[in-house]
Amino acid sequence: MKILVTGGLGFIGSHTVVELVNAGYDPVIVDDLSNSDIKILDQLAKIIGFTPKFYQLNLCDEAAVKQLAADEADITGIIHFAASKAVGESVQNPLKYYYNNFYSLINLLRVYEGKKLNFVFSSSCTVYGQPDVLPVTEDAPVKAAESPYGNTKQIAEEILKDVVKSGSTFNITALRYFNPVGAHETALIGELPIGVPQNLVPFITQTAIGKREKITVFGNDYNTPDGSCIRDYIHVVDLAKAHVAAIKLMEQPDFKGYDVFNIGTGTGSTVLEVIKAFEASTGVELNYQIGARREGDIEKVWGDVTKSAQKLNWKANLDLDTMMSSAWAWEQYIAANPL
Repeated sequence: MKILVTGGLGFIGSHTVVELVNAGYDPVIVDDLSNSDIKILDQLAKIIGFTPKFYQLNLCDEAAVKQLAADEADITGIIHFAASKAVGESVQNPLKYYYNNFYSLINLLRVYEGKKLNFVFSSSCTVYGQPDVLPVTEDAPVKAAESPYGNTKQIAEEILKDVVKSGSTFNITALRYFNPVGAHETALIGELPIGVPQNLVPFITQTAIGKREKITVFGNDYNTPDGSCIRDYIHVVDLAKAHVAAIKLMEQPDFKGYDVFNIGTGTGSTVLEVIKAFEASTGVELNYQIGARREGDIEKVWGDVTKSAQKLNWKANLDLDTMMSSAWAWEQYIAANPL
């Protein structure tokens, strides 16, 4: 069965393409290359043994999306990753985030309206804000967003629920990610930030290899064991497999409508713990400093993943050491083989 993967050359998207193929699906990739590289298509071919079908287009271009739907009328599912995703940038440039993240989603929903499709939405734990109770469950209240990025995820989930309530032919699952890190075991694909990394682990690996002078830890005065923020870090391959599990769930005849799942490990690690885990797993000492808090950051969040285990039949299996060592192997690969 053919699955459309938007943002399929990105970090999570490319790993999900691999897992879709491993599960017997035929992925079709859409990407505008604004935060990815066309050379990842060749890297994917090395892993899966063929070059998947690829469309370079911006999902905010309604005419282009209509043509895509005409060309790919026989898809059975959509996994929608394509979105702007940096918390800090969204605070500085909110209009970019509202425009890109909403138009892309709405255009996709409109052009495939009336078709029976299984739709997986790339959501985020940012919808919880700073939870009152940890670990946070899917039933926790959605709080006022801390950033425009988080707000786009909240509103997108509301849009999707309204679509289902309207009697749509779509089945929709929203996956609320925690913090994806790591890389494929082949070290042929991984996180490939353009410019200065917005996420912790690529900043760690780029510092370790000499691309960056040092890491800034944003705050050490939070109410956590070492004062740095706590996140639930999950290996990107585990996260990719969760998307396949969501597609399979929606293929069941008793699935109707809309559901949401936390996708994480169920435990949290501080920023400083991640730095120490990298040093321990690689033997590389990192240069880091403590800086001021960063606007839009949540103090601590990790998820209850009981529902994902029971209903989605999925759980994370790869540990923090594997996350760090695989991310480092990828950084070393691209240093030796520039894309």
